[in-house]
Amino acid sequence: MTGPQRPPRERVVLAQRRGARQVRTRTEMVEQTDLGAALIGGLIRAQLGLALRLGLVVAVGFGALPVLFGIDAIAEAAVLGIRLPWLILGVLAFPTLYAVGWLYVRLAQRNEDDFLELAGD
Repeated sequence: MTGPQRPPRERVVLAQRRGARQVRTRTEMVEQTDLGAALIGGLIRAQLGLALRLGLVVAVGFGALPVLFGIDAIAEAAVLGIRLPWLILGVLAFPTLYAVGWLYVRLAQRNEDDFLELAGD
């Protein structure tokens, strides 16, 4: 007669845990030490740079429309009875702004995910 079977032993290695680094980095950010301020400042600069780049793309894109509409061939062209400038402004402008907004949110989330990975969370 044999006794009940025991599950196999499992070895726990404490050297592979990352908890100490995570707590230290989180503490650095909460206490606003030089390292924490540098990490948060890096995230703020990345988000600001992204917003300025995409804002510049929108400003140049929509700022070029009056120049484009100044060309007689484009100003007088019509599609389905609607003049092309009105079609561009009324139909294409909003999906373009939506796409730029969607892209901004996606890239900003990627910046935040990279920050969290760097911070060890």
